[in-house]
Amino acid sequence: MLKLPPPVWTLIYILLATVLSWSLGWPTPPGLPIPPSGIALVVIAFVPPVWAFMLFQREGTEIEPTSPSNRALVTRGPYRFTRNPMYSGLVLLALGIAIWVGAWPMFIAPIAVFATTNWVHIPFEEAKMRRQFGAAYDDYVVRVRRWL
Repeated sequence: MLKLPPPVWTLIYILLATVLSWSLGWPTPPGLPIPPSGIALVVIAFVPPVWAFMLFQREGTEIEPTSPSNRALVTRGPYRFTRNPMYSGLVLLALGIAIWVGAWPMFIAPIAVFATTNWVHIPFEEAKMRRQFGAAYDDYVVRVRRWL
């Protein structure tokens, strides 16, 4: 699972949920879909990752957390609120699409994105960050939550 980056997993999960929804005839629970809310979440989902990307560019460090050439521990911007703004954006994106479409199988995608990032990618990346940045990373972990 680590060989494919989380955005690719997100796309795979959304596509699988779409196929499942289609094969089941797009079953929707009462009150769904809610296109305006879903579209708003999709748009908002891009804010934390883009902001984080811009910070990484300014710091002159790699966006890939497993890169050996990461030069800085970025703790500003969205990283003041969550240690994983990019992954939060992916979960929010998948959730926004699910609300927009409204079929209940689509809600499997944000759950799968959360599970994959939380229990596969993040632990691996946190161990790497701990080895690379030591006490500075440990202090950061104490101050800022993994998610919101």
